[in-house]
Formats: sequence, structure tokens, C-alpha cells
Amino acid sequence: MTDLLRTGRPGPRAAAGLTDADRELLLRLLTLRTTGPLETGGEEPVELWEAQRAYAEAAGRLGFRVVHHAPAGPDALTGADVPRAVAQAAEDRPGFLDCQPNMVLRLGPELPRAATVMFNVHLDTVAGGGPVSFSGSRFHGRGSIDAKGPAVGLLAGLRGAIAASPALGTEVGVLIQLVSGEEGGAMGVFGTKPLVEQGYVGRLNVFCEPTGLRVLSRATASMTARLRVDGRDGIDDEPGAGHNATVLLGYLAQHLAAELPPYAVDGQVCVAGLHTGSMHNKVYGTGQLLINLSYGSKDTGRKLEAALDDVLRTGVERFRERFADSPTFATTARDAARVTRLDWLKRGLPALYADDAWVRELLLDRAGLAPWPAELPAFTCDAIWLAGVPGTSTVVFGPGDLGANQAHAEGEFADLADLDRYARHIGRLLISFARNRLDQGN
Repeated sequence: MTDLLRTGRPGPRAAAGLTDADRELLLRLLTLRTTGPLETGGEEPVELWEAQRAYAEAAGRLGFRVVHHAPAGPDALTGADVPRAVAQAAEDRPGFLDCQPNMVLRLGPELPRAATVMFNVHLDTVAGGGPVSFSGSRFHGRGSIDAKGPAVGLLAGLRGAIAASPALGTEVGVLIQLVSGEEGGAMGVFGTKPLVEQGYVGRLNVFCEPTGLRVLSRATASMTARLRVDGRDGIDDEPGAGHNATVLLGYLAQHLAAELPPYAVDGQVCVAGLHTGSMHNKVYGTGQLLINLSYGSKDTGRKLEAALDDVLRTGVERFRERFADSPTFATTARDAARVTRLDWLKRGLPALYADDAWVRELLLDRAGLAPWPAELPAFTCDAIWLAGVPGTSTVVFGPGDLGANQAHAEGEFADLADLDRYARHIGRLLISFARNRLDQGN
């Protein structure tokens, strides 16, 4: 780690910015393999225990202590809102939960929720990302912006705020959730969700995800539908004798892509995962198509689910009409409704939407932070699990941009200047909360 720091050019420095020790910590975290088995298929080691311990050691120098460090129990995988892929992975892979622990750190004594701020950071990552490096001004490596970089920026901000406000750790409590199971489609069901259910929350809850240093009070949830064709195969010499799942699913993919998005008024439609086979001389009678639907409220989610049924029914009927007289595809057209099935791999998750006057006054007016533009869509993250929790307000707030910083692509990076700015903004947020709490006490 030290060699990477020494070979880079000096980066921007700030009173509440990252220290050399912080940079060492971030490089250490980036080198640890924290991609979960949902991303790797269980073929690689998962070093989340080590990553969380390294972070806890650094946080301990600020006065934080570990109050929880364990994986979720098996009951976390039994609810109706558990994605099917998660339940299946846990069934197929011994130790699935054991290698994906969660940690909670606390500053100061356990205080009432009204006097507590909670920060949530996920240390698990998607796969790939390229080599770890630091140029002196930019970190590269998987997790640099999503979300190991924000995690270290948070520590730097806490350091400055604790020095400036003696109330932090005495009259105001701070919690840090370090979770697994955010990536890979796990949706936080064995990470953030059980920690929230155990009460590790505050009056203000901040999810450290890239928002361009803008306060976002919304988070979409998503549901995943699987469209399957279960027909009979054919050969290339008699392609009309079988059910052509490739043509049927390809037609329905285009139909859904054209007709479904208007129903996603506060979310997105992603049509993907089309697969029938890999040979050129065979008619595949079976296959599947995946449709991922995000939504900003339960009401929209229900309407979107119903719309998918209607749009799919219309698509199958149009396919039947389009190919009814085709010698090659007449059999597929005739039987399209019979061989096509829709099931759900994930649904029923909550969405977070809050028009919170308290948050606006505390973070925008008092702390001077910038709001997320109302016209921009939100994105999906673990903040959904704070929806409807009494006595809480929740925001998503972090440095960088998921797209611009290539969060799930090769070459993911985080600029030191952005992490330094995030640290300063965290300081303003905490001092504003502490002052507000002291004012209420008076």
C-alpha cells in the first residue's frame, strides 16, 4: 500500500480531507476481494470479514467500538421478499451466509433514536473492476466509488466533525452499518434489512452511495420477471416442425421494450437476459427472457406488475396474428399462448419516497447541502429498508456518479478531490445534526 502512495503525486489536501492513513486504508480495502458469491458463483474467496475488521480498526481510533459482527441468520432468507436467486444460492452453496457478515460500529453510549445518526456503507462489490492503483489524485479498483471510497471519506468526515463538536459520542450517537449483500441482486435482504430490524437505526439515516454530493430522499425498488417458453425443439432441415423460442422471445422482447416503459412512471424498464441456445443448426423450443422493473412506490409497482401481464398478453396475440400464415412459424404462432409462461424471481420489495420537511431544514437549509434534482430519477439501493420505519428520516448521499465513475464497469475510479469534499460535507451534516439535537434539548 505504502508504495502506491509514495509513487503518486501529492493530491489535494483539506483540513477534513483524507489523511495518508485514510488513503492506505482505502487501498487496503480495494485489494481485499469482497465480491459476493452471487456475482462470482462461489468460485472466489470472499474477504468481507477482513475488510470489515480493517475498517473497524481505523474507526476504533476515532472512538468507535464494534457492537455487532456476524452474518445474518437463516431466517433472513425465508421471507416472501427474498429474491429467488438468493434463496437458491443459499440452498446450493454451504456457507453462503457465513462468508458475508455484517458489522455495526457505535460511537458513544447507546442513545435514543432521536439522538442518533446512522451511516450505511456496503463493502461488497460487483465482479471485475481492473487493477488497484492510486495516481496521487485518483483511485482505481473495484469499489473505489461503490462504495469503499465513500466509506473511507465518511471516516475522514467523522474525524473532523468529532474534533469540532464534543457532543458527538456523548449527547449524540453515531452508528455505522458495514453491510454485505447489497450487490448481486441480493437487495440487502441478508445485510441491511436484518440490521434495521434489530434496531440499528437513527433519527437520520445516511446511505453512502454516489449522488454527486446531492441529498436524495428517494430510492427505487425493483422486481424481476422471467418469461419462459417451454416448447419442443426442431432441426434446421424442418424448422417449422418445432416451437421457435428464439423468434417468439425475440418478438416479445421488442414488444415489451416498446410498450412497457410508459407504465414505469417513476422507475425504469430493463429487458435483458434473452437465451435459447448457442447452435446455428437447431430450433430451440425452450428459452427465457428477463425483465427488470424498478419503481418508486408500492402503488407504481402494483400497476407495473399488472401492466406487464396485459402487455405480454397483447404481445403473444400480435405474434400469433403476425406469423399465423408462415409455414416456418405457424406452429409456434398457434401454440404461443400455451408454451409461454411468466413467473417472478423478485417482487414485493418496498420503495423509499420521502418529502421530509425536517430533512430539508436540517441538511439543505442548515448544513447547506445541495438537493438531488427533482426531475432526475432515483436509483435502487438498500435505503428501501428504512421505508416506513417510525421516527426516522433517510437520505442517500455520497461522492461521485455511478455512471461517470464506471461503478459497475471496468476502470471504476474515485477522485481524491471528491472524497475530500465528501468528508467536508459529512462534517457539515453531523455538526448540523448535533446542533439541532442540542437546540431541542434546550
